[in-house]
Amino acid sequence: MTTFEIAKKYVELCRAQQNHAALETLFSPDAVSVEAAAMPGMPAESKGLKAIVEKSKQWQANHEVHGAKLEGPWPNGNRFVVRFSYDVTNKPSGQRFQMEEAALFTVDNGKIVREEFFYSTEG
Repeated sequence: MTTFEIAKKYVELCRAQQNHAALETLFSPDAVSVEAAAMPGMPAESKGLKAIVEKSKQWQANHEVHGAKLEGPWPNGNRFVVRFSYDVTNKPSGQRFQMEEAALFTVDNGKIVREEFFYSTEG
């Protein structure tokens, strides 16, 4: 698949709340995921698909998603960007908040090899 085909499939799966399927089918086993800040108990950088899946499970276990909106994908060469808007509640604190982030994905040999998330780490 081309970068744009991978990007479209990624967005399609995420909009269908099939994030796990996106990880299993579109990511390289050696993919790297980089957060703008480390989550509690997790490093900012996760190496390998197993670590990325675990990070995703951790996030889902600690957050209730009330709504999500995706925009994009916007491709450029072997990379693409997706914008996410979330309405979530942090389960441990009970705090509900709105979250905006952009993600930059890098594709190599037909698989996503790197994802980088950009969001405010203040406030």
